[in-house]
Amino acid sequence: MVWFTSSYSNGAGGECVKCAMAEERALVRDSKSGTGPVITVSRGAWCAFLVVLKHGRSTH
Repeated sequence: MVWFTSSYSNGAGGECVKCAMAEERALVRDSKSGTGPVITVSRGAWCAFLVVLKHGRSTH
């Protein structure tokens, strides 16, 4: 599985998350803890979340 860190991350070990896509799920974890817990959400929920981040409002 390939994990991605935001391009907005400064790489200094700050408050960042890593994300990975697996079939119909998006996985999210703390970038500082590779063995810590993982939050799993549907792709649809993840895409809706990204829209809110980008546009600052919910479409629902």
